[in-house]
Amino acid sequence: MMPTTDSLPSAAPSVVKQIPEFKTTALLTGPQWTAALLAMAAAIVFPVAATATDHSFYIGFVTRIMIYVIVVSSLNLLVGYAGLVSFGHAAYFGVGAYAVGAATLLGGDVLPKWVASAWVAWPFAMLVGAVLAAAVGALALRTRQVYFIMITLAFSQMVYYLFIGMKSFGSDNGMSLASRSGFGLGLDLANDTTFYYVVFVLTAATMFLLTLVVRSRFGVVMRGISENESRMSAIGIPVYRYKLVCFIIAGAFAGLAGALLANQNAYVSPRVLDWTQSGILLMMLIVGGVGYRCGGIYGAVLLLVLEEVISSHTEYWQFFVGIGLISVVLFGNNGIASLIEKFTALFSRKKAAAIEGGTP
Repeated sequence: MMPTTDSLPSAAPSVVKQIPEFKTTALLTGPQWTAALLAMAAAIVFPVAATATDHSFYIGFVTRIMIYVIVVSSLNLLVGYAGLVSFGHAAYFGVGAYAVGAATLLGGDVLPKWVASAWVAWPFAMLVGAVLAAAVGALALRTRQVYFIMITLAFSQMVYYLFIGMKSFGSDNGMSLASRSGFGLGLDLANDTTFYYVVFVLTAATMFLLTLVVRSRFGVVMRGISENESRMSAIGIPVYRYKLVCFIIAGAFAGLAGALLANQNAYVSPRVLDWTQSGILLMMLIVGGVGYRCGGIYGAVLLLVLEEVISSHTEYWQFFVGIGLISVVLFGNNGIASLIEKFTALFSRKKAAAIEGGTP
């Protein structure tokens, strides 16, 4: 459910209602709409083109990229808009995957068969991710800076070792899924192309919903807290509650991404819960652009494409990926998104100067 003014913490309703929403500008500018529509059109026709050219493998690869776009974009809500650098985001990602694994394992045996349905298992994964985020956030948000980073890391590792110790879920060997979640509506998720389009719709919906969150009064408050928490608290904003709500939203979308990843692989590994996974997610976001709406998209695409391309040529692919990422961070200022923004602004200025110079 989208956070509205009525559903936000009510400790200072008069203050919150005075905060404007971003109504002065459209969701996207003209060029941005063009780029978004072209990207969506390319994504829609991609499976057809891949199948026609006998490159069906890349359907699964792009599906994986879209799943990571969801989880990195949810992390961007915390880091980019709330200023909360969490090193435990993999925990919500992982429990979402295990939630689907548990539903598949128990559905039709201990529990009714419909429990394994996507319409039940996937929202359940979001709920589990949100509940875990609420529990972690309730404690972690009472700390700041490096202490906040360390406590989120500690909680993530606690969850990691918890699942490693659960023999019913395969311990450190992980657990296999007998099949992908049932979807109904005449759609068979066992088909990679069908699963691709379902993930595509969910990714587009996630990006749209997160954009609405950022542009709402809730998003404006979170930006204010990120820039000057003391001042926002002084004017009556319940800072702790707002940050906790932000934590919960991010955890829910990370849980959804975990559910999709478990379905794609038909396997859940405890490695998805490890702190290194949190580091990879943060790396994707930093490279893509912290605080940019498309930062998660750019980072996930770049890192996964580099991994796929370079690893096919050398076993030392991490070294070359590291060089590329360092280059982006050093010369990109705030990732790929900032570079694109600079080049777009430069092109616009040159175009305006050319038009002005040609005017009699």
